[in-house]
Amino acid sequence: MVRIDAGGWDAVLAPQDGGGLTALRFRGQDILVPTPAGERLGGPFGAFWMIPWANRLDGGRLGAHRLPVNRVADGTAIHGLSRDRPWQVEHATPDRAVLAQSIVAGPYRYAARLEHGATGEGFALDLAVTNTGEAPLPFGAGWHPWFVRPPGTWLSFRAAMRFTHDARCLPVAAAPCTGLDGDEAAFLGLDTHFAGWDGVARMAWPGIGLTLAAEGALATNLQVYAPAERAVLCVEPSSHVPDAPNRPGPARHGPMRVLAPGEILTGRIILSAECSHLPKGGA
Repeated sequence: MVRIDAGGWDAVLAPQDGGGLTALRFRGQDILVPTPAGERLGGPFGAFWMIPWANRLDGGRLGAHRLPVNRVADGTAIHGLSRDRPWQVEHATPDRAVLAQSIVAGPYRYAARLEHGATGEGFALDLAVTNTGEAPLPFGAGWHPWFVRPPGTWLSFRAAMRFTHDARCLPVAAAPCTGLDGDEAAFLGLDTHFAGWDGVARMAWPGIGLTLAAEGALATNLQVYAPAERAVLCVEPSSHVPDAPNRPGPARHGPMRVLAPGEILTGRIILSAECSHLPKGGA
C-alpha cells in the first residue's frame, strides 16, 4: 500500500490491485466507502481505473478484435484491462505518488502513468495512456469511485444528453437534458450515462461538500450509478459512451479515440472539499 497524507487529505493506494484507491478521506471524513480488510477493489468500495475502455463492450467486440468477456451474465467485457493488473511505484512521498503500468493483452499494447497528489487545489489524479503498439487502436478511460451516500446526499451537474439503456445497461438512445440537481429522489436507482457533460460535478453530504472537476479526455461524459440496495454513489468521469465501438448512433455523443502508435490520451480529475465544521483539533 502507498499512502498520501497532506493538505487534509488521507489516501491509500493499492498498486497491486489495479492502482486503485482503497480509502480517501478529507479531514477525517470518508469520501469513498472504505475497502474492507482483505477485499479486492471492484466491489462497492474504494475506486478503480477503467483503461483502455470504460464501462461495457458488448460481446467484447472491438472491431475485428475480441476481448475477454468478464461479465458473463450480460455477455460483456467490462471496465478494461488495467484494473486486474498490478502497477509499479515510481515515486512515493507524503504528498505525491506516481504509478506506472505496461500492458500487453489481446490487441492492446500500452503504457499508463498515474500521478496522485494532494495539492493546493485539492486531491489531483492525472492519467496518461500511450499506445505502444504498432497499429492504431481505439482507446478510452474512466474513473470508477464509490462515494459514500449518507442520508441527505445531494448531487448536481450539467449535461446535454441523457441515455436510455437496455437491461444490460448498454446505451439505446439519447435525449436532451440539463443534467441533475437534487437529492436521492433525483438519482436513486440510476445506472445511466450522460453526454455533453461540462466536466464538473458537485456532491454534498451533512457537514461536507465535494467538487469533482475533470479535464482532458475525462471531461466529456459521465456515468451515474446509485443502487437502491446499497448506500453508495458512483459518479464516473469517462472519455466515451459505453460500447461506443459497436453503437455508432450513441457514439456520436462520445466516441473512443483512435490513438496512432506513440499517441497519448490524457485526463485529469481534481477533488476539492469544504467542511461546514471541522473535526475536533482541525485547523
